[in-house]
Amino acid sequence: MANVNAGGGDSGKKGKPKKLNLRVDFTPMVDMNMLLITFFMFCTTLSKPQVMNLVMPTKDTNVNVEDRTKADESKTVTLLLAGNDVVYYYFGKPDYENPASLMKTNYSPEGLRTMIVRRNSEVIRQIAELRAERQANRINEEQFRERRREIQDAKGGQVVVIKPMQESRYKNLVDVLDEMQICSINMYAIVDFTEGDQFLINNLLASGGATAQASAQ
Repeated sequence: MANVNAGGGDSGKKGKPKKLNLRVDFTPMVDMNMLLITFFMFCTTLSKPQVMNLVMPTKDTNVNVEDRTKADESKTVTLLLAGNDVVYYYFGKPDYENPASLMKTNYSPEGLRTMIVRRNSEVIRQIAELRAERQANRINEEQFRERRREIQDAKGGQVVVIKPMQESRYKNLVDVLDEMQICSINMYAIVDFTEGDQFLINNLLASGGATAQASAQ
């Protein structure tokens, strides 16, 4: 990569050092840089970001309010993400007269996941059968994804409404979204926490039912 050329002229005189001309060849360095650039370009192209689809409430004022909030009550569960890694939840419409309608759990697999799996057991069973067909090579990957999407998007499926409180952590929301994927919940929305939701929590705590329900989960 480097060449050293001895200079002429006064090189024959005694006691005088010879002049050396140093020339560095950077051609191999340029080749190596081009290979590195090409490598990083391919890696950047092939590394696709992992994303998660979120369903947010529509802001279209032309849509009827009843149509925006319409869902089967028996298939709807609302999660209230509180502080200290606590999750309150209720099914269907909130019952402000009955403190026991609000229940309490945590983010452990025996808590929140068990409740959602129980609510979405039919969809989970159908996807498990579909996955068995894929493993047996009776359907290809594209067919598996299409049929799984049809099962998850079927009308009358489980709907989850997520309401984070100010006391909850960002990690709590991430954990809930992970549970949506694990439990095959495809219809969920993140909405604002309301005063009515706070009333439900205060009513439950005032009745003394939170501790008993937490241990029952």
